[in-house]
Amino acid sequence: MARCFLALGSNLVDPLKQAIAARQTLAASQQLTLVKSSSLYQSRPMGPQDQPDYLNAVFELDTELTPLELLNLTQKIELEQGRQRKDERWGPRTLDLDILLYGNQIIDTPRLTVPHYGMKQREFVLLPLAEIAADLHLPDQSLVQQLAASIDSNGLQIFKRPADWA
Repeated sequence: MARCFLALGSNLVDPLKQAIAARQTLAASQQLTLVKSSSLYQSRPMGPQDQPDYLNAVFELDTELTPLELLNLTQKIELEQGRQRKDERWGPRTLDLDILLYGNQIIDTPRLTVPHYGMKQREFVLLPLAEIAADLHLPDQSLVQQLAASIDSNGLQIFKRPADWA
């Protein structure tokens, strides 16, 4: 069994509905155990600013899936919720589910990089992660709580607490 953390982002087609549906799908999966959900946060878009604000969250999960099986599952959920993969890197999307951490593993393959390559620079990842796992050490031994304390919030704000959006 591996402890994993996933990041969620959505800014199209009713982002609150997208986030709730993704959380429900993850929680209902026979291959996952949803341990915790962060609050749902509202953030400015990364990259092109001519798009709606995002809703973001982080989930803590247990799974027996391999990292690539978990990636396949998250991409299937994204597609089922209308995700269209485009070349535009930070463009708008119905749903984005990223594997942040998979146990203490370091994975660097053409399909998957874990820990997620940008997690230490993204307030919309670090602050929700710190909310549910402040004492977590990343594989490089950096402490989530310290990383979160040193990042600019960039206007990130809580949109809904876990009990209000679950």
